[in-house]
Amino acid sequence: MAAELVKNFVGRTVPAEVNGKKQVPYLGNGKYRPEGHRYGPPLVCAEDYPADGNKVVPNLKEALQAAGLKDGMVISTHHHLRNGDLVANEVFKIASEMKIKDLVWFPSASFPCHAEIIKYLDDGTIHHIEGSMNGPLGKYCSMGKMRGTAILRSHGGRYQAVEDGEVIIDIAVLAAPEADAFGNANGLHGPSACGGLGFGLADSQYAHKSIIVTDNLVPFPCIPMQLHGNYIDYVVVVDKIGIPEMIVSGTTQITKSPDRLLIAELTAKFIEAAGLIYDEFSFQAGAGGTSLSIGIYIHEILKRKGWRARWSIGGTTKYSTQMLEEGQLEYMLDGQTFDHNAVESMDKNDNHYAISVFHTYDYHSKGFYLSMMDVVVLGATEVDVNFNGNVITHSDGLLLHGIGGWQNCLFAKCTILPIPLFRNRMPVILDQVTTLVGPGSMVDVIVTERGIAINPLRKDLIDKTRHSGLPIKTIEQLKAEAEAICGKPAKPELEDDIVAIIKWVDGTVIDSVRKVKTK
Repeated sequence: MAAELVKNFVGRTVPAEVNGKKQVPYLGNGKYRPEGHRYGPPLVCAEDYPADGNKVVPNLKEALQAAGLKDGMVISTHHHLRNGDLVANEVFKIASEMKIKDLVWFPSASFPCHAEIIKYLDDGTIHHIEGSMNGPLGKYCSMGKMRGTAILRSHGGRYQAVEDGEVIIDIAVLAAPEADAFGNANGLHGPSACGGLGFGLADSQYAHKSIIVTDNLVPFPCIPMQLHGNYIDYVVVVDKIGIPEMIVSGTTQITKSPDRLLIAELTAKFIEAAGLIYDEFSFQAGAGGTSLSIGIYIHEILKRKGWRARWSIGGTTKYSTQMLEEGQLEYMLDGQTFDHNAVESMDKNDNHYAISVFHTYDYHSKGFYLSMMDVVVLGATEVDVNFNGNVITHSDGLLLHGIGGWQNCLFAKCTILPIPLFRNRMPVILDQVTTLVGPGSMVDVIVTERGIAINPLRKDLIDKTRHSGLPIKTIEQLKAEAEAICGKPAKPELEDDIVAIIKWVDGTVIDSVRKVKTK
């Protein structure tokens, strides 16, 4: 029997129930108020754990068996090893060999290296995924092959779901580049060093059972303790948890595209003209090629003015750590570390500090860092004339990206989307986005190579840049220019079947993703 469909606040049709659980449709920003208390895992007794602190078990299979792995459990992993992860696939290989069925995989993100997961979806080991699906997994879901409905959340939304008890993690399997036998762990040292481990913090604290998997066991104490052994049940030592050259993100190179460089330059000029950059300001820029270029322009403005940024949030790269080292940035708060230069910086620089997404993004906390941030620079696959944004599907409707911290960043004081006017001759500005991931009320500025559109709600930014000499246009003008060059894009061919839902930061459902028609 098909689930009841309802219209949410932004007019999107969403299911009232998903995978047997009732859902709350998106009610508008700030309208949904959580009730009750934070979820807590079962109480334990220290006397049930080794008195000498040694929690090492012979292998991952024995750890999973000791943790009570059984049908229908929720298994979580983190993504700090990115496309070099060797742990997540192994978990489900073991589960398949044990004839375990209907697991829910709850990753903080997935990558092309996790394509092997498809065979465990096919053989029934995994029922569905609640987390981003990039590349092959996204296509698999979009074609309607997953038995359950996928649930996509932002980084902050994932933490919110865990602490609210919306998702109860049965077993967390946490890869750690360095750990001791008690379960204290960090990502700074060893052959698989990846930087911070903040995306695994909620998993370690809230899971019923937590397993550390490491290829670098050190004597107690493992310092710094990014994950704490008091939350860990078992430690497993393996030969290799990750492929070092694949742990480094492939997106940490400055763009060489003339159009993208122009977008970066216009973005930086807008930030300066609007008075958004000042001595002691704060910012976040991503690790994509255009965002990195914008960061370099910001660095140059700070040097020219004799200013410095008080704090920034990463995704960190060699470019942001250079700003820290040269004195134009005082504190780098690092949620995930994108290259080896940044890993080394976190290890050696006390002002380069590892943080959890709880601090930066969690909407059900007592305030979070992003609401205090002056400028956030993000990307998008599509936007529409109402400034709504899409970051997970493309013009063909396929799921190819995760939400990441995108939704959470929209609470900053100014959110800017530097995007090309078209990709592969497909306009990026549409009448209506294919998938609504963030409402237009929270996108302030769109910068393209052919002009800048300011959300009409931001009259202050319009007034400040009116005489700036920058190519300020309406979003309708930019859309018309794109269509004059490329033509009006065809809508993706989609079926009625819902293959995934998109959660807003408060746990409500903001949109549905529908099955892509097969040719």
